[in-house]
Amino acid sequence: MNQILVTFTQEPIARLLVNYLQSQDIHVEYRYQQNQHTVQLIDVSQEARAAVIIEAFIAHPQDKKYQQAAWQSGQSVELTNKATFSTEKIKLELLNAPFTAGILIICLVLYALANVGVTQPYGFLKIQPPSSLYENFQWWRILGPALIHFSFLHIAFNLMWWWMLGKQIESKFGLSSLLALFVFSAVLSNIGQLLVSGPNFGGLSGVVYALVGCVWWLGWLRPSWGIGLPKAMIAFLLVWLVIGYADLLWVSMANTAHAIGLLSGCIFAWLLVKIAGDGRGRH
Repeated sequence: MNQILVTFTQEPIARLLVNYLQSQDIHVEYRYQQNQHTVQLIDVSQEARAAVIIEAFIAHPQDKKYQQAAWQSGQSVELTNKATFSTEKIKLELLNAPFTAGILIICLVLYALANVGVTQPYGFLKIQPPSSLYENFQWWRILGPALIHFSFLHIAFNLMWWWMLGKQIESKFGLSSLLALFVFSAVLSNIGQLLVSGPNFGGLSGVVYALVGCVWWLGWLRPSWGIGLPKAMIAFLLVWLVIGYADLLWVSMANTAHAIGLLSGCIFAWLLVKIAGDGRGRH
């Protein structure tokens, strides 16, 4: 039975690695399964050599030698998951990432209701001071702000990143891991924001920054897992965080929630790697 060496979210990068490994006489093949693009090892005795090459490839996939190997192989790469719009494809993606999809849908429904004047759900979810929570025991309000948004740009920005990063984590580590990260980061970022600026805030951005921190650090701590963010995206989001603290924007930013979210995501990534252990880290 073939052994999975590494998985990717995009087919071209997986094909590029397969071509290079084959050019180095390492017996591998490409397979698409469970919404992941995998590089599978045929000869397990070559695992050590393959691992060294994969580490180097993930660190510098733009190196010309990889493209050169693809040209020399003469193999054409036909994409099996072309970006075509279809309700069936959307349904499949939603089913493959049920928790990611569920949070996205809840946020959209709550935002739509608020825009037609049904604001009671927002009042039900708004966070309250610790003294009030101890009296009324409405502890769900600690998570509540993550589900409410106040403008189209606010919700569009948050849900775009949530969908892109959340489904990566859910498909790789399972629903329970993403649920744990959601609760962990929402609780910490919301409490932090409450203590610094009071209860008048909302948005998924604290959790989004946790996803950024988690994916970023997983790419650094365990690149063989095939999860990561381009450096340009990381830089953009970190600059956006700094701009928020500098108060250069026309809107009020939940800066404390962003910072705590980012830190909690980095911690969560470290815990995932620690739990996996050195001997079981490569999927």
